[in-house]
Amino acid sequence: MKTKQLLFALAMGLVSHLSVNASEIVAATLILEAGGEYSTGSMEAVNEVIRNRAAKRKLTTRQVCLQRKQFSCWNSGRIDQLLAKAKRHPRFSEALAIVNGASTNYTDGADHYHADYCNPYWASSLKKTCVIGKHLFYK
Repeated sequence: MKTKQLLFALAMGLVSHLSVNASEIVAATLILEAGGEYSTGSMEAVNEVIRNRAAKRKLTTRQVCLQRKQFSCWNSGRIDQLLAKAKRHPRFSEALAIVNGASTNYTDGADHYHADYCNPYWASSLKKTCVIGKHLFYK
């Protein structure tokens, strides 16, 4: 993997190796961002945002997930610990199935989202596409 964040984490001893499976990183992102949401399409919608960003930015889904300050769940940089936590979640196999499954379109092409309790600076400059559970989606 070539993301600066993971290389930094490796150098700091926060992650033990570079062979973390990309599907597991994306599934962990779904769990850490929306694993507590039970609205239909909640984890699928986060997966859509990841895939849409990857296509738009010409990056891998793994790179998108671990980009600095893109998904708050990874901000600590403790990738191994967070991945282990996500893998213990009862919905981790569901998240993996979403990542490895067919594409969905719950969000009408969204590449951004935020929780309903915050108001990021960028939200007013984008078009809101939908609300799923406690998340608002934009493109």
